[in-house]
This record gives sequence, structure tokens and C-alpha cells, in this order.
Amino acid sequence: MIGLDTISDPARPEEDAGGWIVLKIRWVGVILGYIVANAATGAANAPLLNALLAVGLAFTLLDTWFRRRDRIFLGRFPLFISAMEALFIGLLCHFDSGAQSAFRYYYFLSVLCCVLRHGAMVGWLTCLGHIVSFTVLWFSAPADAAGGLPGALLVPAVLVWVTWAGLALGSSMREARDELGRLNLALVRSQAELEQRIAERTRQLQETQAQMLQQEKMANFGLLAAGIAHEVGNPLTGVSNVVQLLQRKDHDERTREKLDLMAGELARMRVILRELTEFGRPASRERSVCSMAEVVDDALRVAKYHKRPGSRLRPPKVAGDLPRIACVRGQLAQVILNLVLNALDAAGADGVVELRGDAMAGEVFVEIEDSGPGLSASVRDRLFEPFVTTKSEGTGLGLYLSRRIVIEHGGRLELGAGLLGGALFRVVLPAWQGERQERLEAPPRAGAAT
Repeated sequence: MIGLDTISDPARPEEDAGGWIVLKIRWVGVILGYIVANAATGAANAPLLNALLAVGLAFTLLDTWFRRRDRIFLGRFPLFISAMEALFIGLLCHFDSGAQSAFRYYYFLSVLCCVLRHGAMVGWLTCLGHIVSFTVLWFSAPADAAGGLPGALLVPAVLVWVTWAGLALGSSMREARDELGRLNLALVRSQAELEQRIAERTRQLQETQAQMLQQEKMANFGLLAAGIAHEVGNPLTGVSNVVQLLQRKDHDERTREKLDLMAGELARMRVILRELTEFGRPASRERSVCSMAEVVDDALRVAKYHKRPGSRLRPPKVAGDLPRIACVRGQLAQVILNLVLNALDAAGADGVVELRGDAMAGEVFVEIEDSGPGLSASVRDRLFEPFVTTKSEGTGLGLYLSRRIVIEHGGRLELGAGLLGGALFRVVLPAWQGERQERLEAPPRAGAAT
């Protein structure tokens, strides 16, 4: 809009440092003007002075309205405003009592408003214009109404002083405003840094809590397994001894067959107890070289007791001649077990879970894929964060800790898309470089995540 300027318009020479101070000066001037016009002048000139003051009141109202919207009325034309004010003040003084009128003090208020709002150049030009206006007023007034030469020199001298003092005040206000802006910017940056540090500390605390919770969970599992082995192992040994004594005696074929079946089932029960005890026992952090097939077998031996997968878990396709890996075998088995159990939950009663392993480009990987409904985009973005889970009874720590273990082994845990329609997780680990394994690189299978 022509003649209307925003506070932050770069076309203006100065910022509106004292905008609200200027408005207060204008309002005080209008109110005092009405008092002077109606209380200290003759009745003949009062209507004309009130009419002129009405023009000043209208300008002040417009200036206030625009300032509340962070704009300046006719802000692109400050010298035009100064000229109009010089004419306005000159007319007020002329129709009041000439050069000795109380309205001559408006010159000082006008210059002060100009320097606070528009800066040095416009301020000095306004001062010069007001001096010219007052000089014309002084020469046009009768000798008895103009006053002596000292009065004629006093007003211009005070105008120059007010201009200089106003510029100093405006400069101080701008410096204070700029310094406040810099401090505010520094405060915003400090607040952002503080929030970032708090978020980082919160994340570290969550990670620590997640590790402690998982360690406590595994410790409790180990105690439970040890308790089961102790409580069940002794009676099981007694029953096994009795069966062995009975087997030594002569029995008919049917009875011997039943005893052999009992002995086999008791041996299988001892194997189950030993596997649970070994898996729940605090594992050593010492790394060893093993095959991925051995790690998968360790995990599946425990998985079969957790979820009773039956035909849902298809036979794993992990070749025994894959390059070997250096790992903490128990930790890596926990990762595979967690992924398999999650896949069985996602697949549901009628779904299937596939587990396959392969090697390529110096890396060994295992893929666990299910035929479940898959994961939503919102869950995918936060899947590996602590305490994020899609299960109503889950803790949200399994995938987070699994990914952490894989990263500590120099590998990565990836989420991709497979052919069964559900989720596909891939555990990728570097092949052990202690022995040379020559293996042709095969292209990725169709449907494997990239």
C-alpha cells in the first residue's frame, strides 16, 4: 500500500525505535492543544483552532491504528509529514497569538517525534524546516506580537538542541533494542541447546533403564530355570533310576517297549532342562568363532518351548558352510530368538514364519520374515526406539536391545519388505576374517530388502 510502511521494511533508513513514545507525545500534544485553544484564547479563534486540532487528532488516531499493526502511517514519506506538521504548527500559532503562541512548543514535540522515529537525516531536515516555518511566522507577525530578537533566536536554538538530544536518545534506544535482540537470540539458542541436552540425557537414561530391565529379566529367567532344574531334576533322576532298574529285569515285549518309551521321554526332559538352564545362565561376553547355523539352532531350541510354533515356523534355510562369524554366541542367539518370537506373534495362528541365511560381499545375514499384517509407517519410523511396541503386554525393549547388540558386533539390524506380506528383519554381520572363505557372490533374492 502506497504511503504505508511496516516496522521491518528495509527500505526505511531507521527502525521505529520509539514508536509508542511518539504516540504518547502526539496524544499529550493534542490534549494540551484543546485545553489551550478553549481556555486561553478568544472565542473568535477557538472554533478555527479546534478545527485545526481536529486534523491533528485524526492524524494521531490513524498513526495509532497503524502502529498497533506494526506499521507507520505514511511511513515512506517522513519529509512530507514533517512539512505538513511545520505548516500545521505555523497555522496554529498564526491564528492564536503569533510567534509568542503556546503552540510554538509543538515545534519541539514534532522534531522529537521525528528523530525518535526516522533517525538523523530526516531529523535534521525536519529541524531546518521548522526553523524556516518559525522564521516566516516571526517576520509575518506584528512587531508587538513577534517579541524581540532574543525570542526569535531562542526557538531555533532550542530546536537544534532538541534535535541533537533526541538523536542521542534514539541512538541509545536503538542500541538497547539491538542488544536486547542479541540477548534474546542467545537465550533462544541456549534454550534450544538445553532442550537438546535434556533430550540426550533422557535418551541415555532410557537406554540405561532398558539395559537394566533386560538384565533383570534375563537374571530372573536364569533363576527360574535353575529353580526348575533343581526342583524337577531330583525327582526326575529318581524316576529315571527306577525305570533303569525295571529295565534290567525280565519283562514281556510289551512291558519292555513301554519302559524304553518312558526312558526316552525322561532323557528328553533332562535335555530340555539343560537347555533352559544354559540359555538363562549369565552368558560370558567373550567372543568365539562359530557358524550362523549354530546360533540359529541355539535360538530355535528355546523358541519351540515358548510359542509352540508347530508348522508355522518353516524349517530354517541356513547352510552350514556359510562363512563363520566372531560373536558372543549367547547374545546373538537372544537376538535371533527375539526376532523369531516377534514374527510368530505377528503371523498369528494361521500364519507362517520363514528363516533363511546367506552370505554376500564379506557379510553373513539371517532374514526372519512373517506373513502377518506388517507394520504401519508411524511404527516403522520409531521401531528401534526404546519402549516402542505394538503388543499390549510388550515392554518395547526387545528390538531396541537387539539392534544394540548387533551394532556392538559390528553389524546392523534392518527392516525390509519380503514376499509373505508381513515384516522382514535382517541381521547382517561381518564374516570372520581369520580364515579365508571363497564364496561366489549371488544376486539378492526377489523380495529381499535392500
